[in-house]
Amino acid sequence: MKPSTNPLIRLLQHTSLVSQIVVGLVLGCLLAWIAPAQAQLAGLLGSLFVGALKAVAPVLVFILVAASIASHQHGQKTSIRPLLILYLFGTFCAAMVGVVASFAFPSELQLATNTADITPPSGISEVLGTLLFSVVSNPIKALMEANYIGILAWAIGLGLALRHANAGTKELIQDLSRAVSSIVKWVIRCAPLGIFGLVASTLAESGFSALLGYAHLLVVLLGCMLFVAFVVNPLIVYWKLKRNPYPLVLTCLRESGVTAFFTRSSAANIPVNMALCEKLKLPEETYAVSIPLGATINMAGAAITISVLALAAVHTLGIEVDLATALLLSVVSTIAACGASGVAGGSLLLIPLACSLFGISNDVAMQVVAVGFIIGVLQDSAETALNSSTDVLFTAAACMAEEGAVTEATAEVDIEPADA
Repeated sequence: MKPSTNPLIRLLQHTSLVSQIVVGLVLGCLLAWIAPAQAQLAGLLGSLFVGALKAVAPVLVFILVAASIASHQHGQKTSIRPLLILYLFGTFCAAMVGVVASFAFPSELQLATNTADITPPSGISEVLGTLLFSVVSNPIKALMEANYIGILAWAIGLGLALRHANAGTKELIQDLSRAVSSIVKWVIRCAPLGIFGLVASTLAESGFSALLGYAHLLVVLLGCMLFVAFVVNPLIVYWKLKRNPYPLVLTCLRESGVTAFFTRSSAANIPVNMALCEKLKLPEETYAVSIPLGATINMAGAAITISVLALAAVHTLGIEVDLATALLLSVVSTIAACGASGVAGGSLLLIPLACSLFGISNDVAMQVVAVGFIIGVLQDSAETALNSSTDVLFTAAACMAEEGAVTEATAEVDIEPADA
């Protein structure tokens, strides 16, 4: 592309996207402080940005997964199996962190009275049932409702069927994949404006005064998420790679977590994560499947939210909890978190499931859900940032570990004849 002569455009071309997002964040805070009325109008930019991401993400996932599987070569490694293990193990570890922190720093709630007109799932079977029925959803309906389980199922099926297509058809699908990826890059370039609008409108509308009454609970929640992001996840990545994990961890938090924090949508962050995977030079046949799959089942932040808020209700009511029940809570939080994206309302509506382990009535549990909505400005943002950035982190760790294993195996094969 020919360099522009416009100084502003040249500056944008030579400044990293992350730096531009930070500028948008600062300007959004300033606008909300100086002119709240205008800040709410600026929220239109944020809504347009999130809307564009949500619109392009289902199409991107469907086309990219189908194209990757259709062009997959026999014997080519995809690292999906170790990734599933990482996703589930990471979510369970996060649930354990939430349980331990809740016992170390118990929170008590002043339970709200307005629980809203919402109905939580009646049990784990309903959560898993919803997840399974999503697989057989109509493909058009799945695309319209951003049902990523259904989208993945149809994309995988179509990709497998197209493996035997002629070369011209496969090339057409690849061209379509590249075209959709280009549209995604254009949308992501608008991230600084989108973040500016989201920050300005959020601070102007709600501020943080309503959160002061729940400061202790928020500190426990955010502390757990930070601990998972900077301690637990790096330990898991070190176990996979046997080298310093923090450069990769910080890259994922900076380029995926920041955007997810402000969009508050794992689905909207799928295009951002795929762009980061491409930047990290990860194999497309792996991240095309692992990123949308991670947005559905890799829910460390949701597991923390469910565990901490359920135990906050337990401490408020003075219920004694033994070690076995605490461990069971971690398992339930892990399973429930994996199904959170398939339930309207996300992780908060799964809190009554965890509360039912301790015999807490649904009326009380729904008051805890209402508390979750009050602190959602920060809780949901941090939860999404942890969930989404971990998708890329674990994908990169699995791919790099696989690449290292292949390199070592090749080196051994090369050495043997020389030794002989």
